[in-house]
Amino acid sequence: MYKKLGFIFLITILIWSLWITPSSIQAAGPLNTNDIDEFVSKYIKKNRLPGAAIVVVKDGKLVYEKGYGHDAEGKPITEKSLMRIASASKSFTAFAVLQLVDQGKIKLDDPVAKYLPEIKLDDSRWKEVTVRQLLSHTSGIPSPIIVAPANTIKAGVERLQDWQLQSQPGEKFAYSNPNYWMLAFLVEKVSGIEFSDFLKQKIFSPLEMNDSLTAINTGDPVQGLPKGYVTAYGTAIPWTELEQMFAGAGGVVTTASDMGKWLSMHTNDGKNKKGEALLSKELLEESYSPQPGSEKYGLGWQLSSPNVNPARKSHSGDLSTYQTQQDIVPSSGYAVSVLLNSFTPTLKHAYEISSGIIQLTEGNEPEIKASVPMILDLSLGFITIVYLILGIKGVVKSKEWSKKRKQHPTWRFFLRLIPQLLPVLLIGWLFFIVPTLQNNSSTIIDAFGLYPAAMILFAIMFIVGLALSILRSYYRIRN
Repeated sequence: MYKKLGFIFLITILIWSLWITPSSIQAAGPLNTNDIDEFVSKYIKKNRLPGAAIVVVKDGKLVYEKGYGHDAEGKPITEKSLMRIASASKSFTAFAVLQLVDQGKIKLDDPVAKYLPEIKLDDSRWKEVTVRQLLSHTSGIPSPIIVAPANTIKAGVERLQDWQLQSQPGEKFAYSNPNYWMLAFLVEKVSGIEFSDFLKQKIFSPLEMNDSLTAINTGDPVQGLPKGYVTAYGTAIPWTELEQMFAGAGGVVTTASDMGKWLSMHTNDGKNKKGEALLSKELLEESYSPQPGSEKYGLGWQLSSPNVNPARKSHSGDLSTYQTQQDIVPSSGYAVSVLLNSFTPTLKHAYEISSGIIQLTEGNEPEIKASVPMILDLSLGFITIVYLILGIKGVVKSKEWSKKRKQHPTWRFFLRLIPQLLPVLLIGWLFFIVPTLQNNSSTIIDAFGLYPAAMILFAIMFIVGLALSILRSYYRIRN
């Protein structure tokens, strides 16, 4: 009897232990790199992306790296192909600042004005903004889309002199590239070394990221870096990057292989492969932690929402011709980076690919969904064709349209032109006025590159509206 009771007790304990074991632990198993290769290949084929480079590391060691597709010069993408990583560069800038904190040269909660007295915003609250608040995007500094050009970090920061804060320092999170222009300038001033040289000496070289560098402007020539692409209608078009000063906020140019070395350090307590610590473990952990006024952003790292499983420390990056994602999964020790030589306005493909790879590391099968950007673009293309056909029909019948309204008073006649004139004015402002604001360096071509399918529709609406307005007015005056 006791034996039977003991047996039942053991079975009960076994069943209970299986019941309470987390599913992620059950699912995780040896990672098959062939599965990664198959997933990424299928993804870029289904979404018609020109190229991608990926790297996977675990607990400080390389697991897998590979390139797919081709660049704008027709060369195969490899793990050694240069790519812009856009805003993922902020993690490097933050790391550089934290290295200076580690050395006792900067204190996180000191006012920035203590180190940069020459920078004065047109707002008395500027004196309260701390280094931590710049790092966590809680400074209140705005991030306008249109700013004057600059060729140096100093000139870029000086553009802020007449700016005002949009909120109280430390009050709330508001993502702002100027925070990181300021931080790059802070690194230069405190270290006495140019920002690009500081990254090379203190981060790239110790990690043997020998192909990595940082630029000040998107227009700065980088040997070996071809044009990227913008996607439209299920295809990819080589495009010239929008001209802007992005030092500190988005200037790093690197490779998937080098990103693997960067993430290996982050999954190895801040140490490189020689065992040298580039940053204290305490500050490294602080960079991944929520900050006052910022629950989803640490110090140069984005923090995943509670509904994201597994939780990750990340940073994405988007320019008008490149997209990037880097993810660290603390629960498994894996880290992934995806670099794309294309920009898709309506979906972060780099994030989707990285998430799929993370699912594979968890022992799950990632789903490759329908290409939503392609569906959206083709839908806009259909609307564009319909609008063009109706527009041509309207142009052909402009004389008849005006004749039917010959007896209308002038005010009523021109009132009927408003539906055609309104798009002309709004789209004309977007195409011809916006690129000239603040003496910025953008052009009409740049505007098209931001979302080609939508901009082509706008262009057709502008041309049709202008043609209809002119012809109908002409026939009114003539008759």
